[in-house]
Amino acid sequence: MSQTGDVVLVVDLGAQYAQLIARRVREAHVYSEIVPHTITAAEVAAHKPGAIILSGGPKSVYEEGAHSIDPAIYDLDIPILGICYGAQLMARDLGGTVEATGRGEYGRTSLSVTRESHFLSTWAKESTVWMSHGDSITAPPEGAISVASTLEAPVAAFFDPEQRRYGVQFHPEVVHTERGQELIATFLHEAAEMIPSWTNSSIIETEVAKIKAQVGSEQVLCALSGGVDSAVAAAMVHKAVGDQLTCVFVDTGLMRSNEADQVEETFRRQFHIELIHVKAADRFFDALEGVTDPERKRKIIGELFIRIFEEVARDLGVGTSDKGPRFLVQGTLYPDVIESGSGHAANIKSHHNVGGLPEDLDFELCEPLRALFKDEVRAVGEELGLPEALVWRQPFPGPGLAVRIVGEVTRERAEILRNADAVVVDEIRKAGLYRDLWQSFAVLPAVRTVGVMGDGRTYAYPIIIRAVTSDDAMTADWARLPYDLVETIANRLINEVEGVNRVALDVTSKPPGTIEWE
Repeated sequence: MSQTGDVVLVVDLGAQYAQLIARRVREAHVYSEIVPHTITAAEVAAHKPGAIILSGGPKSVYEEGAHSIDPAIYDLDIPILGICYGAQLMARDLGGTVEATGRGEYGRTSLSVTRESHFLSTWAKESTVWMSHGDSITAPPEGAISVASTLEAPVAAFFDPEQRRYGVQFHPEVVHTERGQELIATFLHEAAEMIPSWTNSSIIETEVAKIKAQVGSEQVLCALSGGVDSAVAAAMVHKAVGDQLTCVFVDTGLMRSNEADQVEETFRRQFHIELIHVKAADRFFDALEGVTDPERKRKIIGELFIRIFEEVARDLGVGTSDKGPRFLVQGTLYPDVIESGSGHAANIKSHHNVGGLPEDLDFELCEPLRALFKDEVRAVGEELGLPEALVWRQPFPGPGLAVRIVGEVTRERAEILRNADAVVVDEIRKAGLYRDLWQSFAVLPAVRTVGVMGDGRTYAYPIIIRAVTSDDAMTADWARLPYDLVETIANRLINEVEGVNRVALDVTSKPPGTIEWE
């Protein structure tokens, strides 16, 4: 993705905010990648990074089993910024002192700049930062200078101008820290002297070149789902190889309301891209019959998707000298890869386009968005000329409504949920909140509850309203929807959607929950 010196390596030391740090680096127009704390100095050197950032972490640096880094990394002559635990690790490893004072700091804290430095040159004498630490740095590393403090952290920021090592006890990556993004940009652009070249145009230019090099003159299939990720991936590949691309929309019976119409309108009529519409609802419902385990659902759907694409590819190859398209384009994003598990990351859930692929895959994958976060994908989509309504459509899971039905997936339940979801989204749009929310949708647990309607007993499904705010789906907060809006949605669900007699509101954040129920 990058050339020598163009990448920042974010070393994940178990932080809640490692992904957020990577995003903030990219907001400073510098490309970043997250790497495990087990990475060796030789592996770091092989990346040829322009800078390294050590993330925060949940433990004390002195705790048994606490994460550390290869000490040879410090000798690579690469600028390093340590954040919270990362700063404490630098202090411990390089001759400073970290102590458990018994008085940690959590949340908004007043920071005092105690000494002039180019590191904090634009900061006021007093500012607000976000703290989350139990231990404190009481002496900076050898050769480093303390430049800021708080009530409980005598060394809240330090730097070593000769070795280009920087550390902050607070979290500049969170919005609660005043001028935090400015600090990250100063480190990257001034201390590390990195060129801010990571832009929408550069992303497109780089990926188009990579696609051309990978695909050559071969034919390409693209899996379209109706969501922004697959749409942007398709537009990117079409820009690279033009008529070599054929898009496939598989109607699983588990899509949102009017999904197929929107896909056809955008790609066949607006972009004039070859589109094959496969109506496969019966196959998916048959394959999911009796299945209740969410991971099995994802695996079944992922494999059936691929088998259908293989069938389409063979059909396209009939009458020609080849076997049809060799490449399959997917809208895989960076958070998909992280959540599906990758050596140093726990497998939270398999994404059908990452962990759900069968091992005997006949295609070579082309994933032009694999290194991008969702906000970057949207920006690239706009740059490519996709319609705003599609670019800003809320995320939709690859397995569709199957993972919003808790229990066995049936045609009846899918239709009830599709109608309920349309009501939720319609009212969210009317309230002017659609763009403010990361996702807002309906969930159907496969249980029935007793109700009373028209003086008679009912026995029907409940619907749960799920609405969250987020920056990248790695963490999320439940949305505080106005009560009158919740009431309007609930009334419409019960009165308009046959088979529903109860409505609940999900007030769980991520963590501890996930955004989707399965």
